[in-house]
Amino acid sequence: MKLLEGWDNFYVILGSAAAGLIGLTFVVIALLSDVRRANPAGMQGYITPTIVHFGTVFALAAYMSVPNQTVRSLSVGFAIGGIGALIYTAVIANNIRRFAPDYAPVTEDWVWHVILPTFDYAALLAMAFLIWYRLQLALYCIAAALTLLLFIGIHNALDVAVSVTVQKQKDHNKKAQKSSGTS
Repeated sequence: MKLLEGWDNFYVILGSAAAGLIGLTFVVIALLSDVRRANPAGMQGYITPTIVHFGTVFALAAYMSVPNQTVRSLSVGFAIGGIGALIYTAVIANNIRRFAPDYAPVTEDWVWHVILPTFDYAALLAMAFLIWYRLQLALYCIAAALTLLLFIGIHNALDVAVSVTVQKQKDHNKKAQKSSGTS
């Protein structure tokens, strides 16, 4: 019996969804290029982590689809991925604090951009060890963690798009008020 027998379709679907969302996020970045010029660091502080989350899901779905995986190879892959991603969440937290001088992050920002990804990546790291003792449980936990990470990315991408749209509308209204006030 193969180690990951029966998981093929799940990881193809998950990886395809992540790849599609990466593409859509790049389209959004292109459409918001004027906003990025106005506040490039702030946009980078929220969009780049979203791309990284989608990329992590895509990469680990591809990794899980590699034939002839062993418990050792899965354990090493998830340990490396978990450690790297946990380090990156520390970078995200630092960026959120320093990238938005005109915007104070609210609780929702901290929950969705730092806390949930940290727990998710910590779970992936924990699965690197659990997989040796409870293989089936670890495989389901990995699937849940990657699915949650995909939804975190979706939420964060939507949050950025809505935030930028609202900000563009506010800027447009300010310009309209200034021009009507000077006429």
